[in-house]
Amino acid sequence: MKKQHQADLALLGVTLAWGISFILSKNSLETLETFNFLGIRFLIAAITSALIFHKRLMKLDRATLKYGLFIGIIMFSGYGTQTLGLNYTTASKSGFITGFSVVIVPIFSAFVLKKLPKFSAIIGVVSAIVGLGLLTLDANLQLNIGDFYTLIGAVCFAFHIITVGKYAVQVDSINLAILQIGVVGILSTIVSLLFETPVIPTAANAWFSILFLAFVCTSGAFIVQNAVQKYTSTTHTALIFTGEPVFSAIFAYLLLGEVMNHRGIIGSILIVGGMLVAEIDFDLPFLKANKRKVAEE
Repeated sequence: MKKQHQADLALLGVTLAWGISFILSKNSLETLETFNFLGIRFLIAAITSALIFHKRLMKLDRATLKYGLFIGIIMFSGYGTQTLGLNYTTASKSGFITGFSVVIVPIFSAFVLKKLPKFSAIIGVVSAIVGLGLLTLDANLQLNIGDFYTLIGAVCFAFHIITVGKYAVQVDSINLAILQIGVVGILSTIVSLLFETPVIPTAANAWFSILFLAFVCTSGAFIVQNAVQKYTSTTHTALIFTGEPVFSAIFAYLLLGEVMNHRGIIGSILIVGGMLVAEIDFDLPFLKANKRKVAEE
């Protein structure tokens, strides 16, 4: 099997793990407050990753530390608002709204790089916005507070994708990932100590969810992604990651009994469709003609 195929399968496993993470997080929030849960999850993941890559961390430089702290704060903002929203919305809706981040990355990147976004990205964003409206707005066109928090999280994750793409190539990507995980764990613990009543869970099912999330969905997923992504294309990676909300909906149905209404199903299809379209570079005839015309001028 080619390395690219192996990498794609590994990334599919990461996507599967992230899909089930919404359900496990939802279960954990029944016994733990938001940042108490995030603190335990990410500190365990950070410590595990640091132990595995301790020799690598000994070579940590100032640039990696600077970028790790900066991107870690963005990552904390994403997970904080997403998990806060999960208290008030369903796991399946949370998965699809979070997936919206993949669609808006090209638009945000275009603003940062001061370049017009691809035609496919514009179509993808329009499709995803319509789908998002169908999925989240009620009959009175009001947004659920949980969906609102999750949408903020999706925007934060879009900035996270952009900043990782910009800085990961300049420093050690594994050290950068570990620092981000550690920042989320430390900031979550601080917020929990200030505004919550943190506890250590005692129930076995709570620990199963936390440990699975820490080892598989956090440290394991980040390490695998950083290790194998260089063997496949960014387009392949993005297309594989569009499966995350689909897996979240499947697991939410099988494990939690969550069922979407017709509007939600249509909205979800439009969001995933938008995610796919945004990653496909359409070379339409009239666009090719315009490119040639501009080049000749």
